[in-house]
Amino acid sequence: MAINCTWSVNDMTHVDSDGGVILVYWSCVAKSNGTPSYSATEAGKLRCDYDASSSDFIPYADLTESTVLGWVWNSLREGDETATEAKERIEANRTSKVQGQIDRASTQENGLPWS
Repeated sequence: MAINCTWSVNDMTHVDSDGGVILVYWSCVAKSNGTPSYSATEAGKLRCDYDASSSDFIPYADLTESTVLGWVWNSLREGDETATEAKERIEANRTSKVQGQIDRASTQENGLPWS
């Protein structure tokens, strides 16, 4: 049974006057493709500081989900991790949670002995 991870930006808060993003709500959902399906989610909120006069500033209207997810992955780094390694660590953790659900389900059953 394959387990796939999907990253999403679920919502953002920005300043109307200059298009600066101040909050990003994100999630990573690991989900099995079998029946029944199992899932594990990690989600969070990233507080952003920005400088609208900076040469690398991207206003809200020009952002893409992949750019914002790059900000999220960068914010999740621990120690000397790269943003890619942080992303992979979260995915491995969520995938492990789903695999644990699958493993438990294969060794457990519901029911009553007198039915």
